[in-house]
Amino acid sequence: MTRSVVNLFEVDRNAVELVGGKGAHLGELSRIDGIRVPAGFCVTTAAFDRVLPTWSEEGVIAEISAAVRGDTAYAVRSSATAEDAAGASFAGQHDTYLNVIGAAAVLEHVRRCWASLFTERAVAYRLRHGVERDAVRMAVVVQEMVFPQASGVAFTADPVTGNRRVTSIEAGFGLGEALVSGLVNTDVYQVRDGAVIAETVGAKRLAVHATPGGGTAHHEIAPDRQGLPVLTTPEIVRLAALARRVEEHFGSPQDIEWCLDDDGFAIVQSRPITTLFPVPPAPDDRNRVYVSVGHQQMMTEAMRPLGLSVWKATSPGHMLDAGGRLFVDVTARLASPSARAALLPMMSRSDPLMGDAMQNVVDRKDFVPVQPEEPLVAPGGTPPAPIATDRAVVTELIAEREAALVTLKRDIAPLTGPELIDFVVADIGRIRQILFGPRNLQAIMAGIDGTWWLNEHLESWLGETNAADTLTQSAPDNVTSEMGMALLDVADAVRPYPEVVAFLRNLEGDDFLDRLPELPGGREARAVIEAYLERYGMRCVGEIDITRPRWSEHPAAIVPMILSNVRNAEPGARERRFEQGRQDALRKEREVLARLRSLPGDGAAKAAETKQVIDRVRTFIGYREYPKYNMIARYFVYKRALLAEAERLVAAGVLGDAEDIYFLTLEELQDLVRTQRADDRLIDERKAAFASFRILVPPRVLTSEGEAVTGAYRRADLPSGALAGLAVSAGVVEGRARVLHDLADADLAPGDILVTAYTDPSWTPAFVAVSGLVTEVGGQMTHGAVIAREYGLPAVVGVENATTLISDGQQIRVHGTDGYVELL
Repeated sequence: MTRSVVNLFEVDRNAVELVGGKGAHLGELSRIDGIRVPAGFCVTTAAFDRVLPTWSEEGVIAEISAAVRGDTAYAVRSSATAEDAAGASFAGQHDTYLNVIGAAAVLEHVRRCWASLFTERAVAYRLRHGVERDAVRMAVVVQEMVFPQASGVAFTADPVTGNRRVTSIEAGFGLGEALVSGLVNTDVYQVRDGAVIAETVGAKRLAVHATPGGGTAHHEIAPDRQGLPVLTTPEIVRLAALARRVEEHFGSPQDIEWCLDDDGFAIVQSRPITTLFPVPPAPDDRNRVYVSVGHQQMMTEAMRPLGLSVWKATSPGHMLDAGGRLFVDVTARLASPSARAALLPMMSRSDPLMGDAMQNVVDRKDFVPVQPEEPLVAPGGTPPAPIATDRAVVTELIAEREAALVTLKRDIAPLTGPELIDFVVADIGRIRQILFGPRNLQAIMAGIDGTWWLNEHLESWLGETNAADTLTQSAPDNVTSEMGMALLDVADAVRPYPEVVAFLRNLEGDDFLDRLPELPGGREARAVIEAYLERYGMRCVGEIDITRPRWSEHPAAIVPMILSNVRNAEPGARERRFEQGRQDALRKEREVLARLRSLPGDGAAKAAETKQVIDRVRTFIGYREYPKYNMIARYFVYKRALLAEAERLVAAGVLGDAEDIYFLTLEELQDLVRTQRADDRLIDERKAAFASFRILVPPRVLTSEGEAVTGAYRRADLPSGALAGLAVSAGVVEGRARVLHDLADADLAPGDILVTAYTDPSWTPAFVAVSGLVTEVGGQMTHGAVIAREYGLPAVVGVENATTLISDGQQIRVHGTDGYVELL
């Protein structure tokens, strides 16, 4: 179709490329029984294409002029082809003009709408959402004006909590321009199941009304009307019902603009609510409670389908994915008194905000009704005996895993096609057996349980807070802390060669290792970097997602930390730092044991028992990091083999790009390799969905109603303005905050305090360059906390919104013993 003008009621939701998102949605709205949409027409994208080169086209002008009816007043509104989409609404990015009268005025305002596609704010919005510059065209909706006594918006899901069963309505007097521009305090009503459950009447001092000659003007509302409700209760309920009808038609929660005049409610726009976090699929209509896996795994960013399916296959229990993240349904455990009594303290210890959010759900009483206890079934066999405090156990476990990794590489090398995929699926099952085998769990829990024991007992006996923080410094066999320290050795090898250092400061691309030998000292530098990558190159930020680029694939990612160490560390820093930590731990041990022995009565017995636990913790706490390292190493073996298979599929014309496999689950990949047929449409849909998921913030706790339940620390002992968090590594430090979202952006100086959303093991190299740590996510035994203690860095985790509340470069003080951060 090449028409420049089409009647609004001719189009439907499938006409986005012709009339833009707003026009298509309005046309679709007009097809819903009982929904009143003001009449009008659309100036199509075909007109935009014809006019754009010269900004003049007589035929277009004539068609638009012919569609304008005399002195009818119109609303002229931009309608871009990317507008009102599920992934990005473009709300407020393009222009709208009200009460436009006459053909000449309509033409002028259509031109302005076209021009609004190229404003700085619209271009920036498209860039932020990954929308290509040439992928958007502009249509314009020209719609007969409604002159309302009231107008506003209706959200068919609570825009604050995300609850899908609550309709939230904002209302003001006059035109909606006052509301969207923030000129007035609106009324806010909430409706659930056909009843008004909350009502807040705002002080409305201004209203926007149409003026006789065109345009709008602000009018003061009479004092006796400012505090009156805009809508009556029957009107609120009626509007909520209309909004639900629109939602049902479109199949997703909607953000709806409405007007109320003498003829009732008119709907003048509806778009998907793009900020809601998706709800995991529920098996029935009962209320469900889901907890985030990512907040416990230090990976809150969206994952691609292959990454999700590999992690689900690796992990025990049943996980559900939504919004590119994984969740566990804990409803049954919350409903059981005994299971709940164990679950809530465990979650609070791991992540206080998650634990408090879950308690908030439980306190509602009716959301998850308590169920009668089922008889406990005794597990078969007897629990394994406690593992001996013997470092040889750790040495043996690591040797077994390293040997198995060598075997994996040998066995996978010759495999291709279905045989390869089947092998990978089966081997992922073996990872689960390794991770959750009795000896592995015993070794991990020996260190963790011993840490809890030390903190609890030494606080009770000596008033010593978080004593284990110092006692675990420089513990042996910690592959993650060794990884950070090893990068100091890399810096030592690079530092003597100024040409190499200068070259690394000006990198472009990941092929720098091939170019290093051209420089004096370049061969030596390449050898040591390659040795580091051979040992640790399978790691990366967000490493539980197999689709993330590894350091071996993107070696430039570690260069900023190498340069930071070159600049900030002294030669031989690795050995000195490790020995310093070991001596600090020994001094702390001697101090604690001496104080215990001096206690009256059983002080000697307490000292002897504590000594046994300290030895046990130092024997096993380092191993806490190894199983994940080994798992990620196996993941990287799978990834290289799968990408090689994908390249064969590309060569055969089955796939367009090898990384298309990232947007398939393991099961779908198995089918693809067997059938040699790819569903390109499915892959494109998954890519678009992933792009929309990346901008969403996952909640710690989510209900089946879509409500993101929040928690709080509920502390009264904090200084004014302090940010509460969880104390995970003792000490107090003051310094410059470096707010980082990507390790590749690290430019750290001595004394800096790292502030970031989360730290998985890949962040460890940054720990050797900073003096303290603050994260938004984390718990006592997460990787960042363990390594912070080993390095002796004061650390506070679980500081909600730390990366937005703390400015990069701001002076802050981290209270790692008491769990809070002061902004100085």
